[in-house]
Amino acid sequence: MRTPLSVVIGAGGTGGHIYPGLALADALRRAEPDAVISFVGTERGLETRLIPQAGYRLHTVDMIPFDPSLGARRYLLPAALLRSGAQCRAILKEQRAQVAVGMGGYPSAPVIVGARLAGLPSLVHESNAVPGRANKFAARLTPHLALAFDRSRAHLVGGERAETVGMPLVGPLAQLDRTALRAGARRELGVPDGARLLLVNGGSLGAARLTEAAVGLAARHRSRDDLRLLIKTGPAALDATREALAANGGAAVAEAVPYLDRMDLAYAAADLVVCRAGSATVAELATIGMPAVLVPYPHAPGDHQTHNARVLSDAGAALLLADAETTAERLDALVAPLLDDPARLAAMSAAADPGTHARAADLLAAKALALAGHPDPHRLTTHMKESA
Repeated sequence: MRTPLSVVIGAGGTGGHIYPGLALADALRRAEPDAVISFVGTERGLETRLIPQAGYRLHTVDMIPFDPSLGARRYLLPAALLRSGAQCRAILKEQRAQVAVGMGGYPSAPVIVGARLAGLPSLVHESNAVPGRANKFAARLTPHLALAFDRSRAHLVGGERAETVGMPLVGPLAQLDRTALRAGARRELGVPDGARLLLVNGGSLGAARLTEAAVGLAARHRSRDDLRLLIKTGPAALDATREALAANGGAAVAEAVPYLDRMDLAYAAADLVVCRAGSATVAELATIGMPAVLVPYPHAPGDHQTHNARVLSDAGAALLLADAETTAERLDALVAPLLDDPARLAAMSAAADPGTHARAADLLAAKALALAGHPDPHRLTTHMKESA
């Protein structure tokens, strides 16, 4: 009897690591429906909700962040890594894993350490243009590296042997046709005919700077009937944002929502997006040709969001706005001319390089399958080429 494929994926902390891990898991399941796929994370990140919600098992380990702000606690990191690596080794043995994959975030490194201790092949996927600390360390422990953006190659030990596969995208975003979905999406979101829609996306938890600027922007344009704002605030800021919009009159043109279950609809309906520059977001924008004003999170390790943003801004597909400069006035100066110039928005859309992000989950799965000794590791990539 054939032994089912078993893969353990390390991903945690933020959605930028977890969602690509879930996309990989789904691709592996498409290739091997009876595959045993499980994740390693901690009790502190979004993985405790997102991974079980997606139907995958989550193992948790004791790990502290690769973060210099820990101060004296950073000296605890080696011991914590050894302890969590040993825990991962036990998980890999329990799962009878054939390969381990690290997707980034601090749960990723222990999985690669555990695979090294267990003598199993492992694979690291780096999602940012500048690698995170956990993956910089993990990349030293395996010869098998994959990248979302080619720019990160120079920042990894052994980067010359890495393969750029793109960013694995979850669900409908990988195949989104904005033009085909646009009319239905605008009806679904209640956007009037002829109105421009500005989407302000603060991410899963919201972004106070973006939300505050958007509230002020709505007030400046509250008398317009040809503009609408959709502001994703995160749950914590929803009530305060709605109160502020009601007080300044911005509620006439703006709607605040805690989250968006259907990002495909939001992207299809929108004419322009204002958002952070996480790696998954940048990959989504590039794949679907979504014009954007990108406001990198200023405290991201290694300022990696600015480097991510330049993948699009250098190509002319986005504008880059520093967080400290993100006020209603400055945002208005950038956004208003774009929304009034459909030809320029179309040019920005055309300038985006979709790369391989739409196929990245299958490309990464093919690499994992090959390491696991899959009898036909090229089946997925061949299928994708034939169906493209």
